[in-house]
Amino acid sequence: MTTQELRLVRGTAAVVVGLVLLRLAAAAWTPLTFDEAYYWMWSKHLAGGYYDHPPMVAVVIRLGTMIAGDTEFGVRVVSVLLALPMSWAVYRTAELLFGGRRTASTAVILLNATMITSVGLMIVTPDAPVLVASSFVLLALAQVLATGQGAWWLAVGVAVGVALLSKYTALFFGPAILIWLIVPKMRRWLISPWPYLGGLVALAVFSPVLFWNAEHGWVSFIKQLGRARIDHFNPAFIAELIPTQFAFATPLVFILGVMGLYALAVRRPGAWPARVLLNAMFWVIVLYFGWHALHSRVEANWFAPVYPTLAIIAAVAATIVQWKPREQRTVDFCLRWAGPTGVVMFTALVVQANTGLLSGYKRDATVRSIGVGFVELAADVEAARIRVGATCVVAPDYGTTGWLTFYLPKGTCVFQRTQRIRWVNMPEPSAEQLSGKLLLVGEQNAAANPEWRAAFANIEKVADLKRKRGPLVVENVELNLLEGAKGDVLDRSPPPEMLPR
Repeated sequence: MTTQELRLVRGTAAVVVGLVLLRLAAAAWTPLTFDEAYYWMWSKHLAGGYYDHPPMVAVVIRLGTMIAGDTEFGVRVVSVLLALPMSWAVYRTAELLFGGRRTASTAVILLNATMITSVGLMIVTPDAPVLVASSFVLLALAQVLATGQGAWWLAVGVAVGVALLSKYTALFFGPAILIWLIVPKMRRWLISPWPYLGGLVALAVFSPVLFWNAEHGWVSFIKQLGRARIDHFNPAFIAELIPTQFAFATPLVFILGVMGLYALAVRRPGAWPARVLLNAMFWVIVLYFGWHALHSRVEANWFAPVYPTLAIIAAVAATIVQWKPREQRTVDFCLRWAGPTGVVMFTALVVQANTGLLSGYKRDATVRSIGVGFVELAADVEAARIRVGATCVVAPDYGTTGWLTFYLPKGTCVFQRTQRIRWVNMPEPSAEQLSGKLLLVGEQNAAANPEWRAAFANIEKVADLKRKRGPLVVENVELNLLEGAKGDVLDRSPPPEMLPR
């Protein structure tokens, strides 16, 4: 390694570490989202699967809380630190596929500049581990190509298995890899036992999810795979895809990515198998979600598995392809400012989510999902619970259940009456707790809902509370005392996915 290359590698490492430190600071400052609080509850009762997702997000949170306790920082610390192995995997993949440290370093910087990485690793959801696992899937496949050694297919199997333990979106790696194996140089693997052994390894790693679903009526598969069903066409959702990815990739990385996709198709940099690998890993997922958007909304974070690939494609456009002077100026501008732009966007989002300062303390998209004001709200809820002598707190949805469990004093009985499939891995409140007074934490006039009137003989409003972010009232909360349960307090109705159509 030359002195210049050594400086490049050290500089890249310093940037990645600096961004990790920034995310750790933001992780400690920012209250949990309702999804994070929900997944934190999973982490206290590890299992082979859950109603919504596979278990890897719960494992990540469990490791973090073992290090730093049940705090916002503890929930997120391991997820944020996963940027380090992810960055190494992307660096090594780009180096193997295109043979240059400059391309590899650029891919790492561009990936870490994206909002999907900075926010997606700080806010712990299944997208965090699947993003990292996707990087290692790419790396293992690049090793297969570079070395020609069949044993690397076992590493592919492990990486795909971990990705499947993170999120079901990883199923798309299967067809992407099959497309890649059609390339003339790769076809020999179709008659080799190694890819099939790798598939068995992936299946073995994923098997806890299979066993859990078999024991619970395949409910998780039915819930997630049922989204692919088209009930009616609504192409309006297509219009949301590009703007959301423009933001999640950050604008300058998005531009470089588009230029890189064009270059792979027209300029053809690098070897043919390398280009097909990147195209297959990118387009299989993108085209599916494009089709999905014809009938349903596609959340921006669902594209997380393609971002390691996109970062390498963008780096190819920035460092390998020869562009005309005007195009080169665009590339140079994007490359120079992609990192600073990503830092500014991430910092602005964190400041806004915590304070509301940038919108003049007005309502924005973050106020419902980030638990700002929940520490104070939970303190008021606990005071009311003690005052009325309630044995348990009842929440109307899984997000509020997670928030209350996290922010109320440890050991407080909190449960959601409905959707019991979400809590099947966790112990239920005791019969003694359920027979006592219950405190419902809900929206205004929640007790007027026929569901509660039908379930309890006596409902008494005991307090009106507010959750606030600075001067902004995020939501009004009503507390009602529930007594005289008419039958089982817990509604054990099957989830909608299991009902006959």
